[in-house]
Amino acid sequence: MTFVDEVKNAVTPRAALLVIGVLGLQLLFIASYVGALHKPKPTDVAFGVVAPQQMSQQLVDRLDDLPGGPLDPRTVSSAAEARDQIMNREIDGALIVAPEGRTDTLLVASGGGTALTTALERILSEADASQQRAVRTVDVAPASDEDFNGLSSFYLVVGWCVGGYLCASILAISAGAKPANQQRALIRTGTMALYSIVGGIGGAIVIGPILGALPGSFWGLAGLGALVVFAVGMTTLALQALTGIVGIGLAVLIIVIAGNPSAGGAFPLPMLPDFWRTIGPALPPGAGTWVARSIAYFQGNAVTGPLLVLSAWAVVGTAVTLLLSMRRRPEKGAALTS
Repeated sequence: MTFVDEVKNAVTPRAALLVIGVLGLQLLFIASYVGALHKPKPTDVAFGVVAPQQMSQQLVDRLDDLPGGPLDPRTVSSAAEARDQIMNREIDGALIVAPEGRTDTLLVASGGGTALTTALERILSEADASQQRAVRTVDVAPASDEDFNGLSSFYLVVGWCVGGYLCASILAISAGAKPANQQRALIRTGTMALYSIVGGIGGAIVIGPILGALPGSFWGLAGLGALVVFAVGMTTLALQALTGIVGIGLAVLIIVIAGNPSAGGAFPLPMLPDFWRTIGPALPPGAGTWVARSIAYFQGNAVTGPLLVLSAWAVVGTAVTLLLSMRRRPEKGAALTS
């Protein structure tokens, strides 16, 4: 047998196509992570301004005209209202102008990401300095001392996502890349649901009682974890039902390559380029990270939209998995396996 024949036997056309697909995922991974994270800068950060009426609009216009457009300023009626809007995650910070004196107050929320807090402090310090004024910072939703750079919520969600698509992949390829029949798909869905509950509670135990990395409701985080794991797992099962083993690669593309760098974890969404800022909230890692931070630092506010996003992934994934399985008849004489 010649060397060429050996190569043909060792690398089938199907294997060659899969290898090419893996190479494509590798290059997309590099492009997505480096593209999203190599040069973070704040753009159009939702920002409140509390100032005397006679100077309020002038200050908003001046902040809106800063080079590079880092802020999207708007007037806020009072300091209390600014705090409420920050806690409701409607704005990311606010400047409270002192009617008397020359020291203003910058309200921030490092629980939403310390990188953005640092950027706001720099921007407002420079802007006030140009007007011969000083600024002091007040953190209204501070990140835990055990949560360096506010990253714990992001890594918690990443762990849940990894568990979701790995569990689904194992369930699918254990008896072939596609569900053989409706019964098997139902068993896999039930197994995925049980795994999700255990995974959600386990993650909440690790991040809370064991490591003390995140404050907030234990059961709130556990419930979020169960939803994240189930949404990612059922999406993976649906993709595998549609495309076979290629579905694993598609799940990696959606969750890892597109979802993780756009989740607002390492750098909050206002610091990401437009493409990643746009897709992030619609993908499980981004929706999950937002909710985890809201539970930990923002009294559970502003979670309805992201929870609906996660629920949509879960419902659509489940529906596609079960509907496709109904098209296949049970295998006669075959043992039912999960």
